[in-house]
Amino acid sequence: MANEIELKLALGPTGAEALRHHPRLAGLTPRTTRLGNTYFDTPDGRLQAARMALRLRHDDTRLVQTLKTSGQGSGGLSSRGEWEWEVMGPGLDLGRLIDLPPIAALGTGVLGRLTPRFSTDFARETWWLEDDTATIEVALDLGEIRADAQHAPIRELELELKAGDPKALLDLAATLAERVPLRPSDTSKAARGAALLAGRWTLPEGGAPAAWLHRAVVALDALADTGDAGWREAASDAFQRLADSNAEVAEDARRLAKALNSDDWLSVDTGKRLLDLSRCVPDTVSLG
Repeated sequence: MANEIELKLALGPTGAEALRHHPRLAGLTPRTTRLGNTYFDTPDGRLQAARMALRLRHDDTRLVQTLKTSGQGSGGLSSRGEWEWEVMGPGLDLGRLIDLPPIAALGTGVLGRLTPRFSTDFARETWWLEDDTATIEVALDLGEIRADAQHAPIRELELELKAGDPKALLDLAATLAERVPLRPSDTSKAARGAALLAGRWTLPEGGAPAAWLHRAVVALDALADTGDAGWREAASDAFQRLADSNAEVAEDARRLAKALNSDDWLSVDTGKRLLDLSRCVPDTVSLG
């Protein structure tokens, strides 16, 4: 098992092009790969309920099976359990899957009920950045999630720590945010696909400052996928609650709540403020 540590960021409409021209990346040539992913679960969503995601990924030359478990984090930064191996295909490698502790805990009856549930298809541009503190994979994903006749766009940036100090992820994100409209995202592609398939999103509860930040970010994820203005109101309310619960971040949280009155609220300024909140509200919450 590997422990995946990454920072997930959602981009605004102009974010991809701004990212490619950012001084940290402009002189580097990315590797571009087309990735097709099929996510599996039981018809009643046993894996999703247990906060797991199981997928088969086709890249240019391989078929890879991956199981991810729920993580800890907030404000886009997460740490998750991950098991990954190459398979012959065309279907799942059930024999090795049952040996994994998270699947074994669900019982053998789950394996026979696994079925394709939704898919993602996107192009990934990858850069590697390395210095004295960390090695980071920078991955820009552009494409869509498909569930039956429903679809949602993928426009996100993943900063994955390969070696070094996790703080380097936030430092890099802050540097990129100086020129790129982006924001933290707490919702995985798997969780987004499950919400699209079910036709509903569920917000986490508030409470502690980290929980209010998590609730706000998930509401923004739901807003991006549905376009429903109610999620903007939910995010604004969560930011107000965060401001009331933590004086240190009150100004940034209130400014973000006010910014959400506008449809085009995501800018370099608001993205930087959201990243600042992630640094100042470091306690982690359970992620789906």
